[in-house]
Amino acid sequence: MHMPGGRESAMPAEVDHPRAPSIRDVAKAAGVSHQTVSRVLNHSESIRPETRARVLEVMEQLQYRPNRAARMLVTSRSNTIGVLTSMRSQYGPARAIQAIEDAAVERGYAVVTANIAAPSDEAIRTGLAHLLDQDVEGIVIIAPQQRVFDVIERLGVRTPYMTLQSRAGDDPRGLWVDQMTGARLATAHLLDLGHQYVRHIAGPRDWLEADARMEGFMREMSDRDMPVQPPILGEWTADFGFHAGRELLRWRDCTAIFCANDAIALGVMHAARSYGLDVPGDLSVVGFDDIPEAQHLWPPLTTVAIDFAELGRRCVELLAPSEVALRTVDLTPQLVVRGSTSRPRSL
Repeated sequence: MHMPGGRESAMPAEVDHPRAPSIRDVAKAAGVSHQTVSRVLNHSESIRPETRARVLEVMEQLQYRPNRAARMLVTSRSNTIGVLTSMRSQYGPARAIQAIEDAAVERGYAVVTANIAAPSDEAIRTGLAHLLDQDVEGIVIIAPQQRVFDVIERLGVRTPYMTLQSRAGDDPRGLWVDQMTGARLATAHLLDLGHQYVRHIAGPRDWLEADARMEGFMREMSDRDMPVQPPILGEWTADFGFHAGRELLRWRDCTAIFCANDAIALGVMHAARSYGLDVPGDLSVVGFDDIPEAQHLWPPLTTVAIDFAELGRRCVELLAPSEVALRTVDLTPQLVVRGSTSRPRSL
């Protein structure tokens, strides 16, 4: 079209946007009814294996993704689990979340995570509101301090939820990892090697994991009538481990150090070398968590491992709608002995 003055109109041309494939497109390509595709999506046991395989193959070819809102209208389920955490940057919680996500995918669930900046009432309410807005069917709560769980209890959340705890308790919604036993295993390993002067570098004050690991150390030392010096409380970082290690090793009054996590242990090993000390000849070091890098340190780090894959599986299992009631189960960490520990030399 020409406009006066010889200018052409600026009417935009229509653009043909490709639409996302629908459930009927999948049905047509697979040669089945759309009801059959729906049954495959809902994991119905009435579908023959060969039919299921053909439908899944077509979904992959067409890059079909079920519409979540539409499925909820039909099934009244979101197949979504929420995770509320305020400590996602730490290795243990991060691996727990990953394990939960892996286990959820295997069972046809999605995972939505809300990471709260601080364990305040307002932040917890905001995080919960975010998860509930996603129509989650259950929530896993991973938090560093007991007061977070207390706030959740006071809020009276109706959606099924469970907590990851570091101590055993009577709460039927608690899945707990026996951190105390893990710490006792680490301490016992050093004592069994013949170390009499063992120190502990703990994590932050008031953190459940740090408290449980510190208590495990103290109990094992006390039960064996060994001299106990007050643990050093601080942070979860290698920097803190280095500075705390420098302070402890200045006087050479210990032959072994049990660290609350592997990052602290890495810093302690650095501190030992800064004084020209050999690990494990002059100082044995044990960590906690068994980070992937632990086996590649020099020497490889003796540490305490947690089965995060099993932890994720149990979290999803306990929150699955087929469960009649949540039940308390426990996971016991395992000691992994590597090259950073040995019998002591005389001081």
